[in-house]
Amino acid sequence: MLRPYPSPVPIDAAKAGTRQPIPVTGDACTPLRPVLIILHQETSSPGRVGNALRALGHALDIRRPRFGDPLPETLEAHAGAVIFGGPMSANDPDDYVRREIDWIEVPLREQRPFLGICLGAQMLAIQLGAKVAPHPQGRAEIGYYPIRPTASGRKLCPFWPDQVYHWHREGFELPAGADLLAEGGDFPIQAYQYGNATGLQFHPDVTYAMMCRWTTRGHARLDTPGARPRHHHFEGRAMHDLAERAFLAHFIDGWLKREPMPALAEAAE
Repeated sequence: MLRPYPSPVPIDAAKAGTRQPIPVTGDACTPLRPVLIILHQETSSPGRVGNALRALGHALDIRRPRFGDPLPETLEAHAGAVIFGGPMSANDPDDYVRREIDWIEVPLREQRPFLGICLGAQMLAIQLGAKVAPHPQGRAEIGYYPIRPTASGRKLCPFWPDQVYHWHREGFELPAGADLLAEGGDFPIQAYQYGNATGLQFHPDVTYAMMCRWTTRGHARLDTPGARPRHHHFEGRAMHDLAERAFLAHFIDGWLKREPMPALAEAAE
């Protein structure tokens, strides 16, 4: 059950006691709504996804439910919502994990653009009734790995990279009723879409600084079976980052333009 929360004022702006300017569209009449950003650590950032959203003119309403920030009862005041990754599991019993999974019902019900990245995609899968579990042989994807877009994936976005950046030890089933967008090796389900919601197992949000931080602080995880050695991460970035950036730019732009199904139905009448 959703709790009564205050109106969705950007948390970071509220804490600073300042009012952020409202971006406007090209006609300078219609203000662009902010995008709800859900992070899981004090030092986490929305990375390249945040940069892409700002470039389109959207403010970021950053919230960290793990540290007490509330989640809105509706997304009417937001252009969309993104739940990012983290070191925790979507199967953890922590209250904030369960609350985030339950909250995903809001964008699903309102058919608002929702994006889950890694942990966020796993939370979306659980909300849709699919299982999230470690690889049966204990393998991980940490580094760059190839993906194969499906016909549905290419229809959604034609600019898929050959390899993308991962950092995870758990994967998910394809939720019932979802379209598979991209496949992989050890973890077959790499991207899927359910209505206006999309789950990505990989990390198009990772910046160079984030990669340095993750491979330093999480160095022990590089010994996990299947993980790439640290130098491979930076070699892979040199080869694959340009394509991943192009994918993200096209994907984010199209993702935010998706309209709720009732609005589309009314427009067709």
